[in-house]
Amino acid sequence: MAHQTPAGKVLSGEHFDAAASALNDITTDAVTQPEGHTKESRLHTPGDHEKAHAWFRSVFPYSSLQDFENDWHLGNYVIDRQTGQKSFEAMSVYVRLGMHLLYYGSEQEKALHWKKTQRLLLEQSEKMGKQYDDPKSVAHIKPFIESFGLEGSMGEMVKPDPADYATFNEFFAREIREDARPIAEPENDMVVSSPADCRLTAFPTTDMATKYWIKGYGFTLSKLLGSEELAQRFEGGCMNIARLAPQDYHRWHAPTAGTVESVTDIPGTYYTVNPQAINEPGTVDVFCENKRSVMILKRAATGSPVAVIAVGAMLVGSIKYNPGVELGAEVRRGQCLGAFYYGGSTVIVLYPQGEVVPDEDLVKNSVQQDCETLVKVGWRTGA
Repeated sequence: MAHQTPAGKVLSGEHFDAAASALNDITTDAVTQPEGHTKESRLHTPGDHEKAHAWFRSVFPYSSLQDFENDWHLGNYVIDRQTGQKSFEAMSVYVRLGMHLLYYGSEQEKALHWKKTQRLLLEQSEKMGKQYDDPKSVAHIKPFIESFGLEGSMGEMVKPDPADYATFNEFFAREIREDARPIAEPENDMVVSSPADCRLTAFPTTDMATKYWIKGYGFTLSKLLGSEELAQRFEGGCMNIARLAPQDYHRWHAPTAGTVESVTDIPGTYYTVNPQAINEPGTVDVFCENKRSVMILKRAATGSPVAVIAVGAMLVGSIKYNPGVELGAEVRRGQCLGAFYYGGSTVIVLYPQGEVVPDEDLVKNSVQQDCETLVKVGWRTGA
């Protein structure tokens, strides 16, 4: 079988086996050999790094580095909300492989291919989750901090000393001090805020989100929420999509004050949530396929429903709510709701029609520049 890549080249079915083997190799390597590894040889090697190019060429032959760059996009542009500056953010080797796996299969055989991919990603996610729950995984904490330059941000954490974490997963889901992320305009109950330290896109309506951002086929609110009745409550409403990269603080927070009306866990797979997977027409819609948990809040200020959807992603081991975050609980805007354990992930927030007007700069970046905006927990996203 063969498939046209975004750059128009045809890939043979053999590439699936090569990509699957490569992914298994780097995840095994990442959990068994932390000592003595350089940044460039680890799981999170940026896809645009020279050594990543050499490694990719050994798996998928290319005639030149320029051909490789043209054939496979290696990152995304993001806009810093504070400075307005646009910068290139390289994706890691393992995410690039996840993208590679999404683009296989003829029209007749895509379903079979995606089943194979789902099984592969489930196996790899479970493997990484178990390995990073092992006390031996603490050896990975220091290299991870150094690779992503997280030394300065550790002072914001409840436990700032890396030596205080019993496993890598405990470190990965590290908790931030509440005073390190104060909410914007705390006196204004009509303001809503970012649920995470993330790369955020914001759309006034779900129709705009599917026009400008969510291009994979199969996306509907009823599929995302797992309920046709629930979807009707959010039809035509505002949508915020908060993507967390592996290096981000990996907990999510309440975007508004309210009471927990329901929590529904929906099983699924672990496709990458990188923008290129979301933006590519013709691929499966990952938000409706991935494992996720749907929380419905009754907003304190208006009584309207707000959906906060935690979406797992490639190599995410689990989605866990904080103690006390349960049916009937009252939550404050900015309160931490839960944590993702290992990997990138996404939080989607839905508001009913007319409930929230998203901030103009976020919409402009999302619609006119097709670009995510770097924001932090508690920052205003609309009102």
